[in-house]
Amino acid sequence: MEATIAAIEVSDLNAFAHLDLDRALSAAGHADVAAPFGGVPIGVKQLEPVRGWPDTHASVPLADQIAPHTSTQVERLVGAGALLVGSTTSSEFGAVNLTRTVLHGVTRNPWSRDRTPGGSSGGSAAAVAGGIVALATASDGGGSIRIPAGFCGLVGLKSTYGRIPRSPDAHYSNLTVTVGCVSRSVRDTARWFDVTSGHDARDPLSLPAAGGWESGLGSNVESLAGARVAFVPDWGGATVSPAMWDVLTDVADSLVATVGLSRVDGADTSLPRMGRAWGLSGAIGMFAQLGERWPACADDLTPEVRYALTASEGKYSAEARADIEQRRADVNEAMARIFDPADGVDFVITASNPDVAFAADGPLPDTFGGIAAGNGNNGRLTFPANFHGCPAISVPAGMVDGLPVGLQIVGRHFAEPDLLELALVLERERPWPLTSISASAPAAR
Repeated sequence: MEATIAAIEVSDLNAFAHLDLDRALSAAGHADVAAPFGGVPIGVKQLEPVRGWPDTHASVPLADQIAPHTSTQVERLVGAGALLVGSTTSSEFGAVNLTRTVLHGVTRNPWSRDRTPGGSSGGSAAAVAGGIVALATASDGGGSIRIPAGFCGLVGLKSTYGRIPRSPDAHYSNLTVTVGCVSRSVRDTARWFDVTSGHDARDPLSLPAAGGWESGLGSNVESLAGARVAFVPDWGGATVSPAMWDVLTDVADSLVATVGLSRVDGADTSLPRMGRAWGLSGAIGMFAQLGERWPACADDLTPEVRYALTASEGKYSAEARADIEQRRADVNEAMARIFDPADGVDFVITASNPDVAFAADGPLPDTFGGIAAGNGNNGRLTFPANFHGCPAISVPAGMVDGLPVGLQIVGRHFAEPDLLELALVLERERPWPLTSISASAPAAR
């Protein structure tokens, strides 16, 4: 804990929005190191409540709010011995995939300070990749675990919807958000879900406890031999950097050969567009959070949130709701076709991001390497798993221009153990750095 505090004091990443170091240090004095996370300092994404901590949603208009309760995920982590260091920075309302807000400024990528760690779990990813903490909570409603994991060289598992309860006071919004972590290793992620998963009656959509994910690691890889996999560079209608795709294809080919997977070329992996429906349904939650503060607070918001609210105002109606639900149904039908046990594939391999991390203070890019990427490109690779509720994992897969790139593997509902198994193969065959080589933090690496 003392090393963590020292790392925070010298860090220039701006990874934390709030610190509770005295309480964390006190807890470290009587930590039960035999517990699953006994004595391990962790960060908590600032969109996740901890009783008594600021509950700002990274937004200036909500700067004075204090959380009245602690999330079930965090309660379970504390019960497993984790030490809560503080809240990690997030994009405002988790609405965009870079972490730069009016309230807390710019959070930076440990691999290059002029690049973003991604969003919305950017502070969590920066803190873990920068060697400040070993683990941090994260959430993923449109890619907010996988995007920063890919940008920062971390493991990021977006689980099956409901795997970890979102209680108490669970709000479902557009039914896309799952909670979890960003970590440095597959084993850490497996242990996280062993500790935090399990049904809570206050979140009736939460699933029964998984359990045994860590102990099962490495024991089921033989059963995956022959599993069918499609390589899809344009997943969700995205355009991926050719340089990145070359790196990812090499890693994916190695995974196929090592495990004995069966690559399926020419599979129909087409999907309907879903970004507009995701954006409009998500804006409802932001309107609700701001309440009567909107529109007077418009100038206090980040440009992306201000634009999203302005563009969405008055657009939500019975007809819009019906369109959103039809788009969700269309996505579900398409995903069921892609993953059909008889005629489809077992896994889709794609990128976690269209390109390497972009500028820390934005704007969102529409080009890479001089090649047009298309507006709205960011997020298309990750939206499908959110809309369908199936699991997907981002695994470190090498470097492009000195920056990490992530390989995303998408599977059927409840296939997290298989995704972790595949990730473990990559971790063993092609180990990745545990923290950024450019991180200034003195914490143990």
